[in-house]
Amino acid sequence: MRLLRSIYKSWRKSAFRTLIVDDFRAWKGIELQIASWHVSKQLTTEKPHVAILLPTSGLFPVALTAVWALGKSVVPLNYLLTKKEIQYIIKDSGVDTVITVGPMLDFIGELPECVATLRLDEMSFTGFPPIRRSVKSSSDMLAALLYTSGTSGNPKGVMLSADNLQSNIEQCIAKADFTSKDIFVGLLPQFHSFGFTVTTLLPSVIRAKTVYMAKFNPRKVVDLVREHKPTMIVAIPSMYNAILNTKSAKAEDFHSIQLAGSGGEALPASVYEGFKERFNVSICEGYGLTETSPVTHWRMPYEDKYGTVGRPVDRLQQKIVSENEEEIGPNKDGEIRLKGPNIMQGYYQMPDETSSAFDEDGFFKTGDMGRIDDDGFLSITGRIKEMLIIAGENVFPREIEEALTSHEDVLAAGVVSRMDESRGEVPVAFIELIEGATFDEQQLRSWCREKIAPFKVPRTITVLSELPRNPTGKIMRRELSKLVQMEVS
Repeated sequence: MRLLRSIYKSWRKSAFRTLIVDDFRAWKGIELQIASWHVSKQLTTEKPHVAILLPTSGLFPVALTAVWALGKSVVPLNYLLTKKEIQYIIKDSGVDTVITVGPMLDFIGELPECVATLRLDEMSFTGFPPIRRSVKSSSDMLAALLYTSGTSGNPKGVMLSADNLQSNIEQCIAKADFTSKDIFVGLLPQFHSFGFTVTTLLPSVIRAKTVYMAKFNPRKVVDLVREHKPTMIVAIPSMYNAILNTKSAKAEDFHSIQLAGSGGEALPASVYEGFKERFNVSICEGYGLTETSPVTHWRMPYEDKYGTVGRPVDRLQQKIVSENEEEIGPNKDGEIRLKGPNIMQGYYQMPDETSSAFDEDGFFKTGDMGRIDDDGFLSITGRIKEMLIIAGENVFPREIEEALTSHEDVLAAGVVSRMDESRGEVPVAFIELIEGATFDEQQLRSWCREKIAPFKVPRTITVLSELPRNPTGKIMRRELSKLVQMEVS
């Protein structure tokens, strides 16, 4: 596999240079290579896939490459899912081995008797093991099964080939001009598609240093940035907001940052403007899905297009399609569809779902709504399934949420619908307040009337101490919908 050879070559080329710093230790290139050989030697599974359940750290690429060296694919386990969901993934993927460390086993619960664990915390990586020649494999080999968080029903295994991942790495390098001189901060979990590709595989290929954090802590992020002077940081908007509200953070701490990427959900204007004003850092939104390896779009710092996620990466085709399956022109809303070398092979053991995920021209149906402007910049307007129809008008929760979070007292917002006899649906909002803020529903609704059309103003606004979020921090609207149903019943 070319991707594995590239990583091994990178580690050997930087044998005595520190490539990874995590919460537990620092790793030189030769130490990563030796550790990978040790793990590969200990793996005895006959199954085609091997699960990985590890904290965000240097151990993850060690385990990843050890599995690939045997010609097998990896199944990164999302340790923030429920035990039931993790056990479903283990069963669905058919693994019989989980590479892990002792403390992580609590996330799984009781494993089936047919599933063994390889405990890296019980291994010694000192000394050269007998070098196990890597199994030859093609670029279209299944390299990873990344399970979606399961917006409905059980999680689905997204099949990504080595070529899918290699292509996306090359696309990101071309988009952002990454080099071995870059220093990455890895805040996103490595089981997450962005953390998997952009802050694990990509820096490994180009010999860039990466500083990992197993558990997000905004004050610690500031300390790491101050100490290691990274050039690149990727986070979700709620993380940036937490950093923005860290009193100890100073503008000079972020002087080294050349690219701050954001994804997962809409970046509130207050966070974007606050980061720019306080730290002189322009947060750049991107877009992608697990099914796209994941990066498809990324706005660069020199592109003054806040509210968009940028132009597509190299070798990626984009189009916007209407409800009638017709491609539509610029500045019109429709479903985003994509085609390129980074698009998944399909859903594991789900031929019908795989077939329905692509149109007759081979474009992947993202399920996201968006529009492309005259310059080719994409804006995300919402999810098709989350679209509200209010008195015959299409309304996307994202627009209402943006109006709410633009208020100085609102930390985060989630909008869903409630059935209404006269209007079909009406929007209802749930919010988190800034610490110390007081809630005035009428004042907040008046604020919204100044930002959006009257029919889009939430019928009710409810304060929650904490909005429901998925493991990557994205607000889970389906959980908010359940709250609405409970109120109605």
